[in-house]
Amino acid sequence: MTDNISVAENGALLNDSWDGTFEAVLRPYLPYLSSDEPLTGDADLPHLGLDSVGTVELLAALESTYQVRFLDDALHRENFATPDILWRTLKAMANPNA
Repeated sequence: MTDNISVAENGALLNDSWDGTFEAVLRPYLPYLSSDEPLTGDADLPHLGLDSVGTVELLAALESTYQVRFLDDALHRENFATPDILWRTLKAMANPNA
């Protein structure tokens, strides 16, 4: 799932597949995912090593990279369960009117 995404002039993420940047930001927080192993949309992020400290650091990295703020409503562990769920959550923060 490394399709390129379109970005609107305001920086909004415009499609459902995550981009290479998302995966590059996410992978360092997954110590149990080898570098040659593909990251699938339904991968269990906690099973791959994403712990509570990593989740906070990942959140900060995503906010900085994509210039978004995760709203309090999005700060639930289940939003960090899989790459697909996390990507949809990130898109919702980037496109609040979508």
